[in-house]
Amino acid sequence: MQNILVERGHQVHRITLTGLGERAHLSSPKINLTTHITDVVNTVIYDELDEIILVGHSYGGIVVTGVMNSIPKKVKHAVFLDAAVPNHGMSIKDLWADNRALKIRDGIVYFPWLIENSKPPHDVPQSLATLTEPVSFDDDQAIKLPATYVAFVSDPKIKDIREKTDPSWKNARDRGWPIHILESDHNAQRSHPVELADLLEQIVSTN
Repeated sequence: MQNILVERGHQVHRITLTGLGERAHLSSPKINLTTHITDVVNTVIYDELDEIILVGHSYGGIVVTGVMNSIPKKVKHAVFLDAAVPNHGMSIKDLWADNRALKIRDGIVYFPWLIENSKPPHDVPQSLATLTEPVSFDDDQAIKLPATYVAFVSDPKIKDIREKTDPSWKNARDRGWPIHILESDHNAQRSHPVELADLLEQIVSTN
């Protein structure tokens, strides 16, 4: 999807968080949420970026929240793509209503959707500390920043259920954020990149 946005004339910074993606070789149980927030904050500072549109998917929503709280003056708008929308002091595990059992070995989480011996690019294990560290979201300027929540819904029949039961959806609604629905599985950036790029442009153009 990055290539689509770049071809349309947008400047895109795809930040890989420490220990994930092509930085999987840096994986360590010492990596926590603060590490990932700092990955993004330092990119913004060192690349001298201003009026940025922060976009976070899934776990990335809690990272975006921490970045908003850290450098609110740098942020123009935040977009949460089927992402965690935590309140102050929450970890991402607090948003998992099913209290899922995680396979943990030496401080690293092996999610059930990981495919053993698959070729990159693929999902990778993640430090437990990134999932249990609470996020800060108590800066008045950060709380007032414009933000949008996008729900990826593969089956329209479950929309009403998710709208009522998903804590991130509820938090976005309670904050008065605009909410968009994209018919897709949880990884629209892979399965519906053009539709997602169109929607991001629509969101940005109205702000």
